[in-house]
Amino acid sequence: MRRSELVYVVIGVLVAGVVGGLVGEIIGSFLPDGAAKVLFLKSVPVGFEPTTVQFYAITLTLGLVFKFNFVSVLMMIFVLAYFRWWYL
Repeated sequence: MRRSELVYVVIGVLVAGVVGGLVGEIIGSFLPDGAAKVLFLKSVPVGFEPTTVQFYAITLTLGLVFKFNFVSVLMMIFVLAYFRWWYL
């Protein structure tokens, strides 16, 4: 796999995660209360909470959190399967 193909895969997985999260939230908002609604709306945060470092004149805030739900994980798996089929 060339470097440009790797960039496409990374961008594709990130876009799939965002779109999948949005689709999951939309679908979950229309479902009646129950297990299916919990499946679509439940998300798992992974990452580092914002941390602030204060120097004399500079304040630096660092943090990165990804929220994964069922549909976003499915979309990322589909994108990875697509790129595997297309490029390999």
